[in-house]
Amino acid sequence: MKSLFFGLLLGLLPYLAAAQTTPQNLRLKHELDSIYAVDQKWRSLLFDPHRRPRPDSLARALGVTRESLPTYLPRQMMRTDSANQVRVKQILKQYGYPGKTLVGEPTNEAAWYVIQHSDAIDQYLPLVKKAAGKGELPFYLYAQMLDRQLMRTGKAQLYGTQAFGYSVLNPQTGRREAQPPFVWPIRDAAGVNERRKKAGFPTTVEQNAANLGIQYRVLTLKDVEKMPK
Repeated sequence: MKSLFFGLLLGLLPYLAAAQTTPQNLRLKHELDSIYAVDQKWRSLLFDPHRRPRPDSLARALGVTRESLPTYLPRQMMRTDSANQVRVKQILKQYGYPGKTLVGEPTNEAAWYVIQHSDAIDQYLPLVKKAAGKGELPFYLYAQMLDRQLMRTGKAQLYGTQAFGYSVLNPQTGRREAQPPFVWPIRDAAGVNERRKKAGFPTTVEQNAANLGIQYRVLTLKDVEKMPK
C-alpha cells in the first residue's frame, strides 16, 4: 500500500483568531511569523484551489513552465520545509517551545506547523504536550500532532484528526490508482466526539470528514490490514 498522509486540517488553515498578547521576544515573534508564511506558501499553491492562481499565471509568476509545476511545487515545499526545520530545531533548543508568553498569539502556533510537517514529531511531541499543558499552545494542536504520530506508527488515533489516502497497483495497466481516502482508525470511536470537545475542536469527527469530502466510517486496524496493497 503506497500511502499519502494528511490531517483533517491539512496544515493549510491560517492562524486561528486569538486574543492579542504582548510577546516577550518581538524579534523571535517576527522570525516565526516569517517561517509560518513560508511554510504555508507552497502548501497553498499545491493544495488550496481557492488560493492558487490559474496554472498558466502561476507558471509565469514562478518563471517555470506549466508542465513542470507538478514537480516544481513539491520540490520547493520540501526545500523550504527542510530549512524551516533546521531553524526551528535551533529555536527549540534555545528557548524550549516558543509559546504565547514568549511570542504571543497566534505566533505560538508557528513552530507547531513546522514540527507537524516534519519527520521529527516523536522527538518533539513531549515538548508540545508540555506547552499545551501550560496553556502556551492550544491543546487541540497537541491532540492533532499526537494523532499523526500514532497513525505514522500504525496505531489507532484518539481524536480522529488524521485521514489516510493510498494507491494500489493495477496489474492490467501497471499504474498505481488512487483509492478513496478514509479517516484512520480511532481508539474508542464511540467516545471520540467527547474527547474532541474536551480538546477544543469546534467540530465532530463526522463534520471534519465531510469538510474533506470523506464519508466517515468506523474502521479498525484489522480493516486497514485487509485493504488492497
